[in-house]
Amino acid sequence: MMLFLIAGEPSGDRLGAALMAGLKSLIPVEFAGIGGPLMQAEGMASLFPMEELSVMGIAEVLPKYLHLKRRIREAAEAALASGAEALVTIDSPDFCLRVAKIVKAARPDFRTIHYVAPSVWAWRPGRAAKMARVIDHVLALLPFEPPYMTAAGMTCDFVGHPVVAEPLASPAERAAFAGEGPLLLVLPGSRRSEVSRLAPIFGEVVGRLKVRHPDLRLALPTVRGVAGLVRDLTASWPLAPQIVEEAGEKRGAFAAADVALAASGTVSLELAANACPMVIAYDMHPVSWWLMQRAALIDTVTLVNLVSETRVVPEFLGPACRAEVIAPTLEAVLADPTPQKAAMALTMQRLGRGGEAPGLRAARSVLAALRR
Repeated sequence: MMLFLIAGEPSGDRLGAALMAGLKSLIPVEFAGIGGPLMQAEGMASLFPMEELSVMGIAEVLPKYLHLKRRIREAAEAALASGAEALVTIDSPDFCLRVAKIVKAARPDFRTIHYVAPSVWAWRPGRAAKMARVIDHVLALLPFEPPYMTAAGMTCDFVGHPVVAEPLASPAERAAFAGEGPLLLVLPGSRRSEVSRLAPIFGEVVGRLKVRHPDLRLALPTVRGVAGLVRDLTASWPLAPQIVEEAGEKRGAFAAADVALAASGTVSLELAANACPMVIAYDMHPVSWWLMQRAALIDTVTLVNLVSETRVVPEFLGPACRAEVIAPTLEAVLADPTPQKAAMALTMQRLGRGGEAPGLRAARSVLAALRR
């Protein structure tokens, strides 16, 4: 069997590599397409560097529009010429669904599968119907997503979230963060705009907590692209954080932390995987906040709250993202994390912890879809 896969982001590369490994464990299979180093390690020769597709935002996309348009056409033509039994696109909908549209227009019988359902339950529900014009089958990361996809006319399987398969800290990695006093994990985001906006607020929260907890300790996991900015912005904090970049150190920090202050995003699931109680805070431009409020279909942005069907993780978003209300809430969570611990355990169970690895479940779903 031949499959043509496309991933456009590092997260998609991880999903694609796990899917490829799962497929190889079940059937003889070959791969073509576009992927990063992990997918290439599983046996794909990438048509062109995946990094060319990792572009976000109108200001960033516009200068590369003609180049990206050409890459969309190249990818579609390569998929059609590959002899593949299916096109499997992985997240990155702006690129991937345009490729699928060209493929379907040329060959309506060409099977198309998309890995990662759009969050139509949160905003823009019309995206599902639009996607159904070019996608046959969807692999969903969250257990409540399949009904949204099937209602739009696609088949869909929940295959588990990759967070349940990520390695947890070893005893030695965790012990590296042992010490006197509570350990606060500070996570101000992975994009420069997020870090720039949240670092001053989070620094003020740290100052307020340090008054109440003189023995407070800080760890701040970050990524290479913003590590320098993080160091600059935290230099004036009342307590210097331990900046953590290496994977093993990050695992140790997540495992050892007593509580976390985090930007909204999938990091809440990483914290839940480590049973680390949290408070979520996020600020944005007032216009962006106004638009988000108008478009939102849900009353919480935290996946732990959504998957567990609780609202135990406190959120301070937009105008509410202020140190004077965040700090006492962090103290309250630190004092009694029990409700969150139960919700986090339930979240991990519902996302597939203890069952087959998501990559293998995704592989079985792909093969089942092709047999239909």
